[in-house]
Amino acid sequence: MPAPSAAALRRLAEERTAWLCVLRPDGSPHLTPVWFCFVQGSWWVCSAARNRKVAHLTADPRVSIALPDGDHPLVAEGSARLMTSDFPPDVVAAFAERHGWDITDPGPEGPLALVEVPVSRWLMGG
Repeated sequence: MPAPSAAALRRLAEERTAWLCVLRPDGSPHLTPVWFCFVQGSWWVCSAARNRKVAHLTADPRVSIALPDGDHPLVAEGSARLMTSDFPPDVVAAFAERHGWDITDPGPEGPLALVEVPVSRWLMGG
């Protein structure tokens, strides 16, 4: 599997929003914008545990996640892993620094789920 280029790694460090595609129970795609961090070679997304994307991931962990760009898209595919506690400290710190969000505090949304997407395949254009 080819690693992302230096330009792709810069985008992963700088961009705040990605598009996450999960699968509904009928197999149709559910596409949603998400805040993310790229830490330890994985994409990380945090969401209220009650959100549909989390329920869909519980049933089928296959995902695609992308940084859009008509000339240089960056897309990764993998199998998501869900966590509801004991979030990795470096990921907690990354969300706090990048988004100003303490993902250990559920707030009004209720319990949170952290989604790790270890990349099994990169699809890079441009």
